[in-house]
Amino acid sequence: MGEEVLGHTRSGRFSTGNRGGSTRGLTREINPRFNPGADDVSAPRNDHDGMTTTDYIINAALVLLVLRQARERELDLRSFIIPLALVAYVGQLYIHSIPTAGSDLVLIAAFGALGLALGVAGGFATHVRAGENGLAVARVGWIAGGLLIAGIGSRMVFEFAVSHGAQHAVASFSIAHQIGAAAWPVALVLMAVLEVATRIVIVQLRGRQALRSSGPVAIAAAA
Repeated sequence: MGEEVLGHTRSGRFSTGNRGGSTRGLTREINPRFNPGADDVSAPRNDHDGMTTTDYIINAALVLLVLRQARERELDLRSFIIPLALVAYVGQLYIHSIPTAGSDLVLIAAFGALGLALGVAGGFATHVRAGENGLAVARVGWIAGGLLIAGIGSRMVFEFAVSHGAQHAVASFSIAHQIGAAAWPVALVLMAVLEVATRIVIVQLRGRQALRSSGPVAIAAAA
C-alpha cells in the first residue's frame, strides 16, 4: 500500500510527496475509504506550493495599502471600488477550486469565519467621522491595522512556520483530521480576502451613518 507523506520539496516548500498513489496528506492504512483525488482540479498554479517572490510582493503591496490608510482618507467611490477590485484579483489569483474531501471544507469554513470576525472587528476599530467636504473620512488605527496585517500575513507566517520546525506538527494534525495539503493555502487566502472585504463594507456603512448623524452640518459643508 502506498503512503502519502507531508514534507518539503527540494526548494524547501511545504508540499506532499506521493508514494504509491495514496491520498493527499493521508495514509491508506489510516483512511482506507478517503480519496480526495476526485477533487484535484488542474490549475494554472499549484495552490499548495510554497510562497514565491510574486507572493511576497503581493503581500507587501497589501500591507503598504494598510499603512497608507494610517492617515485620514475620504470614503469616496474610489476608496470602495479599488480595494475590492484588488481583493477580487488576489482571490481569483490563488483560489482556483475549493477542496471538499475529508475535513477540508471544515477547515476552510473555520478560517473563513475567522476572516469575517477579523473584518468586523477591524471595521469597527477603524476611526470614522463626517468630513468637511460632505464625505466621511476614515483612518486605520493600531488595532485595525494590526488585525489587517495579521490576516494578510497569515499565509506567510504559516509557510515560515512549516519551513522552520512546524512541518511535523502540521502533518500530524492534517492526517488526524483528514485535511488535504491544498486546503491550507485556500483557507488562509480566503480568510485574508474575507477580512479585507468585510472591513471595507463595514467602514463604508459606518461612513454613511456618520454623515447621517452629522445631519445639517454635513449638508452645509457640502454646499
